[in-house]
Amino acid sequence: MRNRPIPGSTGRVRSMSLLADPVLHKPCDTVTDFGPGLKELVEDLFATMYAAQGVGLAANQVGVASRVFVYDCPDDEDVRHLGHIVNPRLVEADGVTVRGPEGCLSLPGLEAGTERFDRAVVEGVTWEGEPVRVEGTGFFARCLQHECDHLEGLVYADRLSPWRRARLARAVRKASWGTPERVGLVRGA
Repeated sequence: MRNRPIPGSTGRVRSMSLLADPVLHKPCDTVTDFGPGLKELVEDLFATMYAAQGVGLAANQVGVASRVFVYDCPDDEDVRHLGHIVNPRLVEADGVTVRGPEGCLSLPGLEAGTERFDRAVVEGVTWEGEPVRVEGTGFFARCLQHECDHLEGLVYADRLSPWRRARLARAVRKASWGTPERVGLVRGA
């Protein structure tokens, strides 16, 4: 029997920041206020992630420049990892480098082969300020690295080779949401 609420069940779905939104391209602020607003943000992030059918979501993807992300992501053995991290730090990323398809809720419907380590360790705290350390392998390690990148002002497109970046830029321009003012990816492509 469940003794805690389902993450996101009290949250509201927020609008998603798309690729060219400036909040996605600058480092987020450290969280210092651990009050009810932070718990509400975490709940909203879960609700928004589930509504968009994602496996992870960073606060800046809903326009909040705070160092917070949520996840509900399987690893390569199909073990489910569910949680959130406030003020996360990627403390280890190692193992084999794997290029795999990577998508992003801020680039809806698109993906590109992106290199990531197959193991990652992130440390931070919960919305209540309790220390947390999360270790992931495989697909979950990719998710942890992806969300930490968001909080540093990076999107997966920033990790692509020039050729892959140019292909992604063309796909963005063709996407229904990829109007010129929303592209922001071209940077020499």
